[in-house]
Amino acid sequence: MELLTINNVWMMICTALVFFMHLGFAFLEIGLTRQKNTINILFKNMFIITVGLLLYFLVGFNLMYPGFEEGATGIFGFAGFGLDAPLVEGALDLGYNEGYTYWTDFLFQGMFAATAATIVSGAVAERMKIGPFMIFTVLYIGLVYPIAGSWKWGEGFLHTMDTPFYDFAGSTLVHSVGGWAALVAVCLLGARIGKFKDGKIQAIRGHNIPLATAGVIILWLGWFGFNGGSVLSADPAGTSLTLVTTCLAAASGGIIAAFVSMLKFKNLDLTMFLNGILGGLVGITAGADQMSPTDAIVIGAVAGAIIVFAVSLIDRLKLDDPVGAIAVHLVCGIWGTLAVGIFGALASMQQFLSQLIGVAAYAGICIVSSYIIIFTLKKTMGIRVSEREELEGLDAHEHGMDAYPDFRLNEH
Repeated sequence: MELLTINNVWMMICTALVFFMHLGFAFLEIGLTRQKNTINILFKNMFIITVGLLLYFLVGFNLMYPGFEEGATGIFGFAGFGLDAPLVEGALDLGYNEGYTYWTDFLFQGMFAATAATIVSGAVAERMKIGPFMIFTVLYIGLVYPIAGSWKWGEGFLHTMDTPFYDFAGSTLVHSVGGWAALVAVCLLGARIGKFKDGKIQAIRGHNIPLATAGVIILWLGWFGFNGGSVLSADPAGTSLTLVTTCLAAASGGIIAAFVSMLKFKNLDLTMFLNGILGGLVGITAGADQMSPTDAIVIGAVAGAIIVFAVSLIDRLKLDDPVGAIAVHLVCGIWGTLAVGIFGALASMQQFLSQLIGVAAYAGICIVSSYIIIFTLKKTMGIRVSEREELEGLDAHEHGMDAYPDFRLNEH
């Protein structure tokens, strides 16, 4: 009983840390975008957290953990609406798991669910209508994310392969799931006015880089819960190694991104440094518990380099991602997932092939589902604000508010 209490307390602390990450996402997103869209971004982030938890209660948890029967395809299952805690003699069954109770399990997993839509929010910032975004969030968090999650974490078909697909804390199941949808949304939405002019890429500066920096520090802190909690207990060896590999990957990702960016663009770009840190964190997430410290540094370093070239490629493809969400969460998520088959305790050709299968499976469900949802919204109610609304800012037109009523910057 004492060990369960210790484990459960650790899991609740990690739940709180993952919840705190939503503040980091909000700070990063508003910092890297323009002042006139701040309220809109904050509203979306608050909506994602609140509706995400309610949807995970209503259907998500039981879609993601349906308890596939033996012989099932492991693609879709549903254990019923709402939550039904296991009871023993009228009290909560404390034998549910040695690392946490049923209620802690729900809340910890629910915090992950909201993150996928937050990734999309950053990619579509400054030009997507709030209504269609909210509808997309409900469908993607409520249905797509938990069904996709069941394929691995719910012990579906990717988990039961001869060499199981491995994703410790969500490089694919969380980050790539959000990243694929972000890519589809950006393609269907189009670039912000002024981003590409006469065939040339124009920088649209964020209005508060100190706030974006604070957001990254908060996210790094939150990753202690994101990865540390994914040990699913307070096991001393597992949690301490995971936190070490997580931090080392973040550090090397940031350093390499800053260095490569300096060589490529001839300046020390803080925003690239910040995204390099995040890329390192995303990259290590799939195998944080399987890597040595040296492996983690290499994985983070590769992620940091990838960020610089991925951001440049996305710009050259005339895709407008204001916060770099696609490069960070999708590209580095894929890299981190494949790295499980290259580095660490699970490294083998069979594991690498299983990782490839997993990446392909999630690409399939995420691209198809997000395209159907967003394309339908585009054709029925429209997904993009008018030119006037975009130029004057979504805060005024969508919300009738100003984030800084007594302090206004000159913006274009």
